[in-house]
Amino acid sequence: MKKDKILWADDEIDLLKPYILFLTEKGYEVVPVVSGQDAIDFCREQTFDIIFLDENMPGLTGLETLSHIKEIAPNTPVVMITKSEEESIMNQAIGNKIADYLIKPLNPNQLLLSIKKNVHKNVIISQTTTESYQQEFARLGMRIHDRLEADEWMELYKRIVYWELELESSTEGAMKEMLLMQKEEANNAFGKFVKNHYEDWMGQPDDRPLMSPDLFKKRVFPLLDAGEKVFFILIDNFRMDQWRVVKDLLAEFYTFDESLYYSILPTATQYARNAIFSGLMPAQIEKLFPDLWVDEESEEGKNLNEAPLIQTQINRFRKNYTFSYNKVYDSNYGEKLLGMIPSLLKNQLNVIVLNFVDMLSHARTESKMIRELAQSEAAYRSLTRSWFQHSTTWELFKRIARTGYKVILTTDHGTIRVDTPVKVIGDRNTNTNLRYKLGKNLNYNPKEVFEIRNPERVGLPSPNLSTKYIFATGQNFFAYPNNYNYYVSYYKNTFQHGGISMEEMMIPFILMEAK
Repeated sequence: MKKDKILWADDEIDLLKPYILFLTEKGYEVVPVVSGQDAIDFCREQTFDIIFLDENMPGLTGLETLSHIKEIAPNTPVVMITKSEEESIMNQAIGNKIADYLIKPLNPNQLLLSIKKNVHKNVIISQTTTESYQQEFARLGMRIHDRLEADEWMELYKRIVYWELELESSTEGAMKEMLLMQKEEANNAFGKFVKNHYEDWMGQPDDRPLMSPDLFKKRVFPLLDAGEKVFFILIDNFRMDQWRVVKDLLAEFYTFDESLYYSILPTATQYARNAIFSGLMPAQIEKLFPDLWVDEESEEGKNLNEAPLIQTQINRFRKNYTFSYNKVYDSNYGEKLLGMIPSLLKNQLNVIVLNFVDMLSHARTESKMIRELAQSEAAYRSLTRSWFQHSTTWELFKRIARTGYKVILTTDHGTIRVDTPVKVIGDRNTNTNLRYKLGKNLNYNPKEVFEIRNPERVGLPSPNLSTKYIFATGQNFFAYPNNYNYYVSYYKNTFQHGGISMEEMMIPFILMEAK
C-alpha cells in the first residue's frame, strides 16, 4: 500500500526529528528540506500529499515559498507552521489559501489531526457516514412499515433525504444501493398511505395536513395581517433535496423556518399551482371561475391565469393587499426583475415564479446533452445549485434580504426519476402526462395505479360523466403499447411529475427572514 508522502520545509529541521519519527511510525513518508528553495525544487520533481512549511526561514520566507508552490501544485494542501501569532501573517497565509495554520511549539497529535483533516478527510467522512447509515438502516426500515400519519411521513422523508445527501460523496457503493432500495420501499408504502387517505383529506379540509389550497389562507395571509411584507417565491419542480443543496448559499443572508407541505393530485402545474394561487381545488376553480380554468384538451397554456387567480383569493377573503406577480422564464427577464425591485417595495405581497428547474427537468428528457450532464440524482441536484448560484436567482435573494421583507420559498410539486413502465391504453383525447391520465376510455391494470372513478369527490374536474383519473406510484410511468420499446427507452430514467411519490407530494415550504 502506498504511503502518504509529506514534504516538510524548516531551516531548523534537525530539531524536528522527534516529530518526523512520530509521523514515520504512523506510516507516513516524510521528506525533510531546510529552505524554501529546496521545497520548490522538490515540488517540481515529486508529488506530495501534504506540505508543512515554516513561515520564518532565511532566504525565501514561508509566504514567498507558498506562492511558488501554489503555482506548481495548486491542489496540494499546505500547512503553515510559525512561531508568530501576528494577525497580519495569518491573514496573508489564509489569503494564499493555506489548508491549516499551526503555531510552535508543536504537538504531535496536532500534526496528525491536520494530516487527517486535509489528506484523509473524505475517506474518514465516507467511512463514518457509512457506519452511521448502517446503524440507522434497520430503524428506517421499521418506520417505513409502521402505520405512519402524514406528519410522520414528512419526518421519515426528511431522514431519507438527509442520508441521500450524506452518502452522496461516499465511496461505498453498496450503501448507496441500500438507500436506493430503501427509498423505493418507502415510496411504495407511501403510495398505499396516500391511496388510503387522499379522499378523506379532500372531504375533511380542516383535519388534513397542509395542502396546496391552504398555503395562502394559513401561511401567507396571517403574515400580511400582522403587518409583514412578503415576497412569495415559487420555484417550479423544486424538491426537498434541491432545497438542501442551495440552502448554504442563502445562510449568510437569512435564517430559516423549514417545513414541508403536501401537493394535491395531480402533482402538476395546472392543478397544484393553480390550487395554491386560488386557494381552491381545481373543480372549484372550474365551477366558480370557468374563464380562468383551462382543461386538458385545450391548446391554451395551462398556467396563464395565475395573477387573476391570486386576485380572486384576495377578494374572496376580503383582503385589501397590494400585490404584484412576475414569472421568470429566462436570464433577460431575471435581470429586468432585479431592476424592478425598488418599484415592488410599494406592494405588501410580491409573487415571483421561477421556471428554471421545471425547464431543466423537461430538457433532461428532450436533450441528450442535458441527460449526460444530469445522469444521476446527484448530478441533477448539482445542476440546480449551479443555476441558483450563477443565474440572477441568487442575486434576487440577496437584494430582497436588504428590504426587510419576509420571504416564503416554496414550490407547487416535485419530480421523481422514473424507471418502470406501466401499460395504459387511451383514446386520442387522453392527456400526455406520464404520471397521470384522465379520460373516459382508459384501459389499465387497476392494481398498478391509484384510480379515481369519481373526480368530484377529490376536487378534480370531470370533462365527461365517465371521466376517470389514474395516477402512477413509486417510480412507474405510463407507456402506450404502440411503439412500446422506443417509448420506454426514451422516457426511462427521466424526471417526471404528476403522480404519487414522496418527492412529488412532500415539498418544501421555507419561511426566511433576513439576518
